[in-house]
Amino acid sequence: MALGAIKRRLLDIDKGLATGAPLDAVRANLAFVVGMVDELVRQEEKLPAARQLGQLGGLTTAKRGPDYFRELAARRKTHGGGRPRKNAI
Repeated sequence: MALGAIKRRLLDIDKGLATGAPLDAVRANLAFVVGMVDELVRQEEKLPAARQLGQLGGLTTAKRGPDYFRELAARRKTHGGGRPRKNAI
């Protein structure tokens, strides 16, 4: 939602500069955009743990290797499990 608002304001700034709109309106839009970008940067700085967790994704999968997952798939094919079959009356 914030990125959409920033995009709209940037388009308004571009249109205002092209059409010769009053500089006060252009500056107001620019101030809004700068404030929104600052807020996004602050939010990003608050979540470094989430970024670190995202970087760890796939490490365990990589350690196990493709043979492990091939074996899992083979087990699923031979030991189907699931719900028991319905007995016809």
